[in-house]
Amino acid sequence: MSGDIYLTQEGYEKLVNELERLKTVKRRALSRAIGEARSHGDISENAEYDAAKDAQAYNEKQIVELEDKLARVRILDKNIPKDEVLIGAKVKLMDVDTQEELEYTLVSELEADYNQGKISVDSPVGAGLLGHKENEIVKINIPAGTLKYKIIQISRH
Repeated sequence: MSGDIYLTQEGYEKLVNELERLKTVKRRALSRAIGEARSHGDISENAEYDAAKDAQAYNEKQIVELEDKLARVRILDKNIPKDEVLIGAKVKLMDVDTQEELEYTLVSELEADYNQGKISVDSPVGAGLLGHKENEIVKINIPAGTLKYKIIQISRH
């Protein structure tokens, strides 16, 4: 893989902690599961052993992928302009049609969590907001139609 991955400090620490969990807690648990399955006798016809080995291979794959991502991480600079919607910005919006107010933080795909109000800059809404400024009306085409938002406020954490 190539290309920089932009994360907040919080997002970076979350990935580091996940990597540590996979390397320690999960590896030990899988090793115990393999040992337990092996103790049941002939491993050539042991589905429990095969499943444990598959889980171990998947865990190792996740470790390699996370290490690759972490090697390409760039922590978002706190000095990014506050007057423009860019990655890391917290954006307060008003739906022009419904007058409903929304608030999103624009993050990388790795940090996106809609339930926490974190949307990816690669999502239709995130990409549509990029580069715009306060008080602008932004039209964003999505599969279900067109959204119209007024940008009320842009801030950074």
